[in-house]
Amino acid sequence: MECTIKWVDGMTFLAETGTGHVVAMDGAPEAGGRNLAPRPMEMMLAGAGGCTAFDVVLILQRGRHDVRNCEVKLVAERAETDPKVFTRITFHFTVTGKGLKRETVERAVHLSAEKYCSASIMLAKTAEMVHEVTIVDVE
Repeated sequence: MECTIKWVDGMTFLAETGTGHVVAMDGAPEAGGRNLAPRPMEMMLAGAGGCTAFDVVLILQRGRHDVRNCEVKLVAERAETDPKVFTRITFHFTVTGKGLKRETVERAVHLSAEKYCSASIMLAKTAEMVHEVTIVDVE
């Protein structure tokens, strides 16, 4: 896996991934940025959310569960001094489907958190991880 970061101007950067996708990042105005794109740490948080949502949906689908939607809201706390690492991240999953059992969804979340999601497992080296689940049943 590889990525190239190019400085555009001010505090705006473009990341080109090894798969050829481009993502912009920018800083806050007080740090010289223009608030044109997400901050790098927001990208890390989004990456962890995308990674774990991917896992949960895949685990449920492979188990032949009728999953219709999966949303994950992440709320992170950071250290007050440099390096301002994440110290606590709460993942709130809202999983929608037909006939989903709480134990099944919680097991998928647990497997992602403990075994499959490389991003959140790395972040867990500095942050307390909290996982919450809401299940929405559809007819």
